[in-house]
Amino acid sequence: MESDALFSLAEPGEARGVPTGTVRADGFTAPDRNSPLPVRMRPVTIDELVGQEHLLAPGSPLRQLVTGTSPMSVILWGPPGCGKTTIAHLVAGATDRRFVAMSALSAGVKDVRAVIETARRERRAGGRPTVLFIDEVHRFSKTQQDSLLAAVEDRTVTLLAATTENPYFSVISPLLSRCVLLTLQPLTDDAVRGLLRRAVTDERGLGGAVTLAADAEDHLVRLAGGDVRKALTALEAAAGSALALDAAQIDLAVAERAVDVAAVRYDRDGDAHYDVTSAFIKSMRGSDVDAALHWLARMLVAGEDARFIARRLVIFASEDVGMADPSALSVATAAAHAVEYVGLPEAQLNLAHAVIHLATAPKSNSATTAIGAAIADVRAGRGGGVPRSLRDAHYSGARGLGHGRGYRYPHDDHRGVVTQQYAPDDLVGVDYYQPSGHGAERAVAGRLPLLRRIVRGQGPNPATDTPARAGTGTPARAEMDTPARAGTGTPARTGDMAPADDRPATGDATGEDGSEAAGKEHQ
Repeated sequence: MESDALFSLAEPGEARGVPTGTVRADGFTAPDRNSPLPVRMRPVTIDELVGQEHLLAPGSPLRQLVTGTSPMSVILWGPPGCGKTTIAHLVAGATDRRFVAMSALSAGVKDVRAVIETARRERRAGGRPTVLFIDEVHRFSKTQQDSLLAAVEDRTVTLLAATTENPYFSVISPLLSRCVLLTLQPLTDDAVRGLLRRAVTDERGLGGAVTLAADAEDHLVRLAGGDVRKALTALEAAAGSALALDAAQIDLAVAERAVDVAAVRYDRDGDAHYDVTSAFIKSMRGSDVDAALHWLARMLVAGEDARFIARRLVIFASEDVGMADPSALSVATAAAHAVEYVGLPEAQLNLAHAVIHLATAPKSNSATTAIGAAIADVRAGRGGGVPRSLRDAHYSGARGLGHGRGYRYPHDDHRGVVTQQYAPDDLVGVDYYQPSGHGAERAVAGRLPLLRRIVRGQGPNPATDTPARAGTGTPARAEMDTPARAGTGTPARTGDMAPADDRPATGDATGEDGSEAAGKEHQ
């Protein structure tokens, strides 16, 4: 008898009509009254499968897989509790194919090759085709996945693989291209509710031993989060508590005592990590502080590394708030330091503090677009040599080379700004930084045109430049160049939110999927 450390597999040819609790010929142990409720309630036909209607149409790949009308290999991708293992059971019991199951947690290349070799011998002898079920296939290394390619290609085995991770990240492309990818969705609340009600009355389940109050049912559905296994496990625990109290009904109090923590669907190394991080960033960018706090809580409860969250906040402070509120970077950096200095759980307060500040701050991506434009020019070869007046002149012989000659020291001018070429020759007059009119950047937007005209020797422009303070000759500060508040006649504070400009955002410099630098960050 073959064994894979996940399912007990029987020798081919054993009788299918066997008592509960024994190993069936399809390779699975028949459930008995001591089996967990999710196992006892597992569908026995494809028509009992709930929640995947988009895959159950006549002639669909899933129906063909279960009925054995097509030997196509399939990868099932979906969250926990959506029916992947149930589909494996249906495939195992629906036809006369030889079914072998293994878990990627315990199997290795040797085990895979042994199954393939046995399947090849069966095929040459005219025996039954082999279906190889691999649970958690994303746990297989590249080498282990490579070992499947030839057998899947020539259909020595029909592969049925299940994964909770995005296969585009976790399954090698050659294997993915040889299989049909079926995406299973989390069960809806109505589907979970229907399965709970079936389990309460069905003889395979609780057999009517207790009833389920409506508010308790709502509580179990909410805690399940689309995971029917979680829902049925919670129901079984609540039923046990009710029967122990000689109660005929599972009420809300019993359900709450039985299970008090909701399942959080989140994998720090997987697809949910990037989806939640993306939602977190976009909520802050959109100034929805409440949604941002929800996604922060989701990450904290799921055990996300607080240092990763802090790094995202530091990046966001410059990427999306920037000059509209320069203090945002200090707040984010302080939160990152607090995470290192204080640690969780207390540091969740520091992270929440920073998230609230960043989400409610005025927004500007001018720093992001400015450095992006400058980098694009550098990569395109634009630039040239450093102007001679700006070159380092401190070492012996530099003066003889003309380095530093003609340099004008800005502090010698009463304005603190002088006319001088700072950019390379072919970038003179190029404007990378385009300030917004939001928050503190409003003052910069008023001051910048005058600074550029002075530096470039273009002279003042009365139509756009900020007037000098009387008697000083220096540019006026923010109170002179900030528009008055509507209806007051008084200058608006630099922190006030201005109407959004019409310029479209240019996108994430670090990637809208929550990744850092050039790729997704793995902890």
